[in-house]
Amino acid sequence: MSEQTRQCSDAGCDKTSCENCDHATAPDFSAPLHEMSAVKKVIGIVSGKGGVGKSVVTSLLASAMQKANYKTAVLDADITGPSIPKAFGLHGKANATEIGLLPMQTASGIEIISTNLLLNDETDPVVWRGPIIAGTVKQFWSDVIWTDIDYMFIDMPPGTGDVPLTIFQSLPIDGIIIVTSPQELVSMIVGKAVKMASLMNIPILGLIENYSYFKCPDNDKEYQIFGPSHIEDAAAAYGLDVLAKLPIDPELATACDAGRIETYHATALEPVVERLKNLA
Repeated sequence: MSEQTRQCSDAGCDKTSCENCDHATAPDFSAPLHEMSAVKKVIGIVSGKGGVGKSVVTSLLASAMQKANYKTAVLDADITGPSIPKAFGLHGKANATEIGLLPMQTASGIEIISTNLLLNDETDPVVWRGPIIAGTVKQFWSDVIWTDIDYMFIDMPPGTGDVPLTIFQSLPIDGIIIVTSPQELVSMIVGKAVKMASLMNIPILGLIENYSYFKCPDNDKEYQIFGPSHIEDAAAAYGLDVLAKLPIDPELATACDAGRIETYHATALEPVVERLKNLA
């Protein structure tokens, strides 16, 4: 049995297989935090499919916790589709030093790292294969110097592929929030994310439904643009909490386009902020 494939705690073992052996140990995929970093809580923001506004929800949660006087950070793990810097109005390149990579800071002091902050031109595509992308995410954790972070939010790419698997195996995730939308296929999509988290023993804090409704400014009525919500049914099916329902708000879209998402007050996320404060 080669040294490369050994999973044995007994140096004198000469078995050809580790199967059913008392000395077998599970491989350790954990990535070390930079020695100059300090991060207390790590929250993953996930979705079973794209187009549900996961990055916007990540940005709003980071902004809300920062406003609540907690030092926050965003690790943009959506390597090939990074949109976090745009929402916060960040441009240019993050500074690299001999001891580590320094994240950029937003107007309110949120620390951000993203592939868009490493490119010569932010419109350049990131054409990388899976192993390189997964390795980059681990480097964002290990090589970046994060300064006294109370809450780090990880904006994950949609689905259940290489990057979510790498993050769940390598980073100390305290819990995930699943972002979805009102369409009827929500149950299937939520189910995939729930089952992956269960397989990896990752706690699920709850669900956030984005694009839940549009509140007309003329008559104050709520219109369900994407149809009736099915999130309560999905939550009940998997024993999860519905943390918030976010409306379609043109003011939020304007703030994101202008790089001023920190100026937007997401009232609907106030219960989520309280839930995060109470994390053990």
